[in-house]
Amino acid sequence: MNLRYWNRQHTFGLLIALISVIIFTPIVMYIFTWIDHSNILGFDDYFDKFLYNKQYRGKMISLAVVPNLIWFYWSMNKRNYNFTTGVILGSAAYVPYIIYNNFLQ
Repeated sequence: MNLRYWNRQHTFGLLIALISVIIFTPIVMYIFTWIDHSNILGFDDYFDKFLYNKQYRGKMISLAVVPNLIWFYWSMNKRNYNFTTGVILGSAAYVPYIIYNNFLQ
């Protein structure tokens, strides 16, 4: 990864990776409500748990980073390596937050 020559594709990949995590976090929570067979907790309960429980928030965000693999593989197949670098950096930007929430609290 040569970051000396930062261009628009790097920035675009970084922004796509950051925004897709924000978009996929509620989708992951909805999937958890759909999978929950006991039907005790609804989406509102999961969202409240997401807002007020920091460890749960870190786990949901770490699961929401996984769909960035779609962008990663798509850009690798297109041989757009600058965009791929941006996606990697955007995904890695969440790592300190996830480590802090899951392990240091």
